[in-house]
Amino acid sequence: MLSDLQSKDIINLVDGKKIGSIIDVTITEEGKIDELSVQRKKFLFFSAGVINIKWNQIDKIGKDVILVNIVG
Repeated sequence: MLSDLQSKDIINLVDGKKIGSIIDVTITEEGKIDELSVQRKKFLFFSAGVINIKWNQIDKIGKDVILVNIVG
């Protein structure tokens, strides 16, 4: 399942920009996904770090993209 998610682009619905790629997920004790760890898109040769996206910030998971709502 993680490999299926890792192949998708993460797009922020607030500004329409690609955020980056999934590098890890956090699972709850009940076995549900709690959040996605996303490596932010690189700018030139510099990494922009990792952002954690909570499951409730995900709006839609499509065939090629994951749409999220992240303000700020």
